[in-house]
Amino acid sequence: MIGFLRKLGRDRRGVSAVEFALIAPVMIAFYFGMAEVTQALLAERKAAHTASAIGDLVAQSSSVSSADLTDIFSIASTIMQPYSTTSLKMRVSSLTADSGGTPKVDWSSGSGMSALTTGATVTGVPTGVMTAGQSVVMSEVTYSYDSPVNVMMPNAVTFSRKFYLRPRKSDMVAKTN
Repeated sequence: MIGFLRKLGRDRRGVSAVEFALIAPVMIAFYFGMAEVTQALLAERKAAHTASAIGDLVAQSSSVSSADLTDIFSIASTIMQPYSTTSLKMRVSSLTADSGGTPKVDWSSGSGMSALTTGATVTGVPTGVMTAGQSVVMSEVTYSYDSPVNVMMPNAVTFSRKFYLRPRKSDMVAKTN
């Protein structure tokens, strides 16, 4: 019996299989986790690109109508493909700084996000973006990404982006009905 136990102790066959059985679950979880994180980062980049695109499309016009804004929001939903757009919320606003440099809302329109009140003061605009009498287009996007795998990210992650763009063809982008 002692000889058998010594022989069994020196036998190295199957060590690789045991090591693989110990490491495989960790490596598989790591693989799925990296895939989830990569997909979340891609969704965040698409949300940022969406915010930039809707602001840029509005800033390229001297005036926009409600129908134009509906089309722009539709284009933005297309940019988010192949990700679900059910949690995509967007808003575009035109801001003008008053004589004191305080940004006020000229007009605002949203899709999934409520429009800002005309004449309301906007906080959080970075310093140096606007001076008295200047106008900017502020685009905002909020997107909640929920991983289909839910291994490393069991809860939804919300991404928010804001962009400030100067109107290109006029001093201010007007909204028509």
